[in-house]
Amino acid sequence: MDRILTALIVALTLSGTAQADSRAKDLFGAQRTASAQAPDPIGFYSRGCAAGLVQLPETGPTWQAMRLSRNRNWGHPEMIAFIERLSVKATQFGWRGLYVGDISQPRGGPMTSGHRSHQIGLDVDIWMRPPGRLNLSRAERENLSSISVRSADQRRVNGNYTRAHAAILQAAARDRAVDRIFVTAPVKIELCKTATAADKRWLRKIRPIYGHNYHFHVRLKCPRGARHCVDQKPTVAQLSKGGDGCDETLNWWVTDYLDPPRTANPAKPAKPAPKPKHPRDYTLDDLPSECRAVLAAN
Repeated sequence: MDRILTALIVALTLSGTAQADSRAKDLFGAQRTASAQAPDPIGFYSRGCAAGLVQLPETGPTWQAMRLSRNRNWGHPEMIAFIERLSVKATQFGWRGLYVGDISQPRGGPMTSGHRSHQIGLDVDIWMRPPGRLNLSRAERENLSSISVRSADQRRVNGNYTRAHAAILQAAARDRAVDRIFVTAPVKIELCKTATAADKRWLRKIRPIYGHNYHFHVRLKCPRGARHCVDQKPTVAQLSKGGDGCDETLNWWVTDYLDPPRTANPAKPAKPAPKPKHPRDYTLDDLPSECRAVLAAN
């Protein structure tokens, strides 16, 4: 019955007879399987969809997909291959493998909750928690939580952060398929302090951002030949040619970002800029036109 209802909603929307404010998140969030199409990431990481995604098996020799009720363990074949590669690497640094969080919905697109990105099958969240075992039940995967590697004052890493975290992040950053990795700022700062490799260019891929203390977020480049895919601009290589991102501006995240400087005579606040549209408010018209075919496909 759910599949029939979903198909009816999609058909009405595609034919233009549904209400103009139908949310793309509801249409894509209702899909339970991938489209029977060739793999194709369509649009941008935070404004798109994906054809022909592949489901990461719930359990593998060196990984487990978490929060299975979300049905977000779908990715482009290159993403699935990357996860498998990195999970094997993790075993070389003392972990049993990886706990894998959200990748994408079966057909990508805006999600009903959570992320702005993860829409084209090229983003994945990897838990900071080292796996205790890789035979968790479905119920355990719903209730187990990751661990934070950031101190309570948000300025440094805490005792949960280990050399293995650093080694796994370095291995991920050195993977040629990866464009960037988002981490909490204290992790980037600690990596800059402790990295010993002669070649530190991999550090440019490690990008500080708020949150991300319970997981790190890996974003792959658009695969070669994916003509509907839009890379993030500038790419990390363009943004940091020859650099590692460890300059003095990095400390902004644990200083002025957390405690903005005060002025004696603050200027009159400017008129706030219009709030950008959130992906959960997108309609199909906000997405690439190819996304209609992704919804309509078997």
